[in-house]
Amino acid sequence: MNQILNQLGELVLGAVPTMCFFLLLVVAYGFLVRRPLLRILEERRLRTSGAMEQAHASIALAETRTAEYEDRMRKARAEILSAREHRLKQWQSEREHALAEARTAMADRVSRGRAEIEESVTEARRQIEAVSSELSEQILGAILPAEARQEVAQ
Repeated sequence: MNQILNQLGELVLGAVPTMCFFLLLVVAYGFLVRRPLLRILEERRLRTSGAMEQAHASIALAETRTAEYEDRMRKARAEILSAREHRLKQWQSEREHALAEARTAMADRVSRGRAEIEESVTEARRQIEAVSSELSEQILGAILPAEARQEVAQ
């Protein structure tokens, strides 16, 4: 058993420099590799999450601007439609006004034409009456002798 313990002691004594070297290597790894790697990973995570936050903020801003743009488009369309309806109503009222004026002018022309026709009819009747007495005298003169004419005249 002594021999086993001696061999174990020699193994442990031979392993001490290896253990020291291993501990030194673990400490060096912590300082040289692990800490910078963790720092870089943390920085990268912050940049990534910062970029994600920035992307979310940009998306929210874009959605807000899109909503504003759509609202302005809706208002512009409403204004255009309103202006169009106003213009159509104005054109329609102008057309109605022009038609009313044309109707009034035509009614005036028709009434003046009727008045002229009435005057012409009255003048024609007067002329016919004036000419009819002369014609009746001429007819009587042509048909009846002069003595009979005098009797008819009385």
